[in-house]
Amino acid sequence: MSAIADARLLAAGLAALLAALLFPAAASAHGIVAVEDLPIPQWLFVWGASVVLIVSFVGLSVGWQRPRLERDEWRPVAPWLSRLLVNRVTEVLAGLIGVALLVITVWSGLYGTEAPGRNFAVTFVFVTFWLGMVGLSLLFGNVFRAFNPWRAIARVAAGGFRLIAGQQPPPPLTYPERLGRWPAALGLAAFFWLELIYAPPGFEGIQLSPYTVAIATLIYSAYTFVGMALFGIDKWLDRGEAFSVYYKMFASLSWLEVRDGVLGRRRWLAGANGWGDIPGSVAFVLVTIGGTTFDGAAEGFLVEPVNTVNGWMADLGAGPVASLRIAYTIFLVLTLAAVFAIYWGGLRGMDSVEGSPPLRTLGRAFAHSFIPIGLAYSVAHYFSLFVFQIQAQFTYLLSDPLGNGSNLFGTADSGIDYTILGAELVWYVQVGSLVAGHVIALAMGHDKALATYGDVQRATRSQYWMLALMIGFTSLGLFLLSQANA
Repeated sequence: MSAIADARLLAAGLAALLAALLFPAAASAHGIVAVEDLPIPQWLFVWGASVVLIVSFVGLSVGWQRPRLERDEWRPVAPWLSRLLVNRVTEVLAGLIGVALLVITVWSGLYGTEAPGRNFAVTFVFVTFWLGMVGLSLLFGNVFRAFNPWRAIARVAAGGFRLIAGQQPPPPLTYPERLGRWPAALGLAAFFWLELIYAPPGFEGIQLSPYTVAIATLIYSAYTFVGMALFGIDKWLDRGEAFSVYYKMFASLSWLEVRDGVLGRRRWLAGANGWGDIPGSVAFVLVTIGGTTFDGAAEGFLVEPVNTVNGWMADLGAGPVASLRIAYTIFLVLTLAAVFAIYWGGLRGMDSVEGSPPLRTLGRAFAHSFIPIGLAYSVAHYFSLFVFQIQAQFTYLLSDPLGNGSNLFGTADSGIDYTILGAELVWYVQVGSLVAGHVIALAMGHDKALATYGDVQRATRSQYWMLALMIGFTSLGLFLLSQANA
């Protein structure tokens, strides 16, 4: 049977499966959005997403028959433009801005109001920095490298040491290559824990205060400086510093990249090829997906299980805050384990195709194709939060970072315009980002399969499992949206 015929049969089977998993009644029961008059029925979104994935899979099988993202087609931009954007002056200015923002974050967190909504620190860390830098990385490449405050401070310190000692000694330790990006993956998981669990959802007695954010920032800064001092600045930033790895991951999808001080352009998505070759990269992208998955699940179907475990912890003598933290931590670990299981289960199926490389090699080879899913989950879950809170960041929080009544730029009396987004538009963006992210992931996986298996037929058969993974993650994303908006 030909690969195309196989694809058509699979499409029919998956359509039936989706009908069982995502039938209209289920969508209606979960209350996909809190809007009753969408222009088209809610269930049609679910069917539309499913059809788009299946049609995309068949279209890729028929029309994409040679690898297109494997070749390195990076080309420098016009020399004048590269010199204008990438030079010593702009690098110093970007570093100064990054350091200034780090100082303001710590200063406002330590000495400003404890009200999170009126203090610069909380919104900057969890909205402007955490979410905004993802968009900048996708559009303009790895811009965080230039603005990274820890890199800027470390480079100044290294330059001062060279000036005093006449030379800079090599790092005292050689970074163990087998560790790869595992330290960054653990750092990312710790950030999710701070954001989502330190102040347990629904518990009014404790909140993620600006002071806590400032202390966490200082602790992480010290940890980063120690890592750079022990293993070298660039090595630690590329392996162990969670935010550098996080933004570089999304920048790999971008069309812009700086090489040896020269700005160049490349094919969109092509920069991600080979991203998973470093140990720990698979874990990193799956933690990215799993952390956002947990955030959505904690607002919906995990509430009752968490309450049950919370009761058990309380019976064992844990205090009210500790018991909730333990309960949510358990379910964060379980959520991450479920995402890992889905990924490796799909890869196990792919491994059954004749001519497949070892499972670990497959896992690393296809890890980059899940980066768009991490991006899609982030956009779907945080889009409206970002649009609303970024208004606060650049109006009253900028003018009054401490929340003490100052008005530095005359915008302290501004508010947030919640009418800028309607519920329907938010829903369209959420569903659209989920579908687009998974379609792009399918395309990237198909391209890698062509390079891995060498012929269209085996590549297509291997991607049956990738399609199943995409449908699984899309279904999960839609379900979480239904829970969050119910």
